[in-house]
Amino acid sequence: MKRFHNLIQMGVNESFSDIHISGDHKIVCRKNGKIVFLNDRYTCEQIDALVLKMLRPHEFEMLRSRLSVDLSRTVNHVRIRVNVFNSTRGLSIAVRLLPGRIPTFNDLNLLPELRDFSELSTGLILVCGATGSGKSSTIAAFLAEINRTRSCHVMTLEDPIEYRFRSENSFIQQRELGQHIQSFDQGLMDVLREDPDVIMVGELREPETIRLTLNAVESGHLVIASLHATNSEDALYRMCNSFPPDAQDMVRVQLSSVLSLLLVQKLEFKRQFGFRVPVLSVLKGVNSVKATIRDNRFAQIESILQTGRRDGMYTMEKYEEEYLNTKSRMTPPSISFRPSAEIADAREYRSPVLTSGGRQPGENTVYRPDLEAARPVPSAVPQNPGPVGPGQYVIEDTSSVEDVISQLKP
Repeated sequence: MKRFHNLIQMGVNESFSDIHISGDHKIVCRKNGKIVFLNDRYTCEQIDALVLKMLRPHEFEMLRSRLSVDLSRTVNHVRIRVNVFNSTRGLSIAVRLLPGRIPTFNDLNLLPELRDFSELSTGLILVCGATGSGKSSTIAAFLAEINRTRSCHVMTLEDPIEYRFRSENSFIQQRELGQHIQSFDQGLMDVLREDPDVIMVGELREPETIRLTLNAVESGHLVIASLHATNSEDALYRMCNSFPPDAQDMVRVQLSSVLSLLLVQKLEFKRQFGFRVPVLSVLKGVNSVKATIRDNRFAQIESILQTGRRDGMYTMEKYEEEYLNTKSRMTPPSISFRPSAEIADAREYRSPVLTSGGRQPGENTVYRPDLEAARPVPSAVPQNPGPVGPGQYVIEDTSSVEDVISQLKP
């Protein structure tokens, strides 16, 4: 692990965005979008040993069942996202070095008017796009703006946790799939009992997750979620058509009533800037959009986008023409996404209550949640028991079956 930690620290010093470790092969890094080979390598056996030290029990189970697993860690105060997967060289590791500072709308070169949606007290903000299009960073920018400007309770459900937040004006609690929640469905049912104002759902995949998300918005919360979709029409179809036909009318009515903003984004290289910037499609939940969704006229969404400029909506073409092409300077990703020590300074703690029956290391106590203040109470068996009366038996931790039977004999 020390060698791995040193590799991460070197990645920060050299401004690497990604590190790839594959058995019997040179370590490969990405810097400024280009691949760089290092004069160092791990053997297949060394990678096996590293994975054994790195993964937690639930992550081992996932790796064995799926042959890959996503996780996140903090190494030398640097946040990293890790994917362990199987390949022709055995286990391989892909590491993404994350910036320690949460990106803002300015850092991401996003439309400044999007900040206004962070002021909503209720509604659904959907951030859509293909894998690697920057959805997680855009959602992080929304949460950072809420944290900076509002006093509220923010709960996140993520897979995995990429950016760790430090509470500023808002109280932020983060939960990770597999480590803190068994599923997004369970997390969404739990979170409504935990006094949230804002809920972030890492990804909408299953119908039940979508249903619970819509219910959470209807109950008066602001929900920010991501969805894999390449355009606004596709995103709406995916949400509604994931349900059986007899339930789709109800889902359309729910969606039409709660949708506040639907963003679709992709990253494109722009020659005038010399790097990739997000190109957005912006659909707002105005009355015409709500009626179109409710009446199942999704094919008209594109025409609404084209004619909705007065309402602040953009097609990707209009966004490039009216926003990107009017800018002479943008913030380079090498600055916004420079790996650095993360600002969240809270330790990551795994409660022994969940792993050892509530027994703290070195304590002969049993956790009794039914008692006031959930205080530890003395073990039911005293260390030096006194005389034993009729009908009473003492069973020590070291007692054998023969000892127990001998006490039962008259």
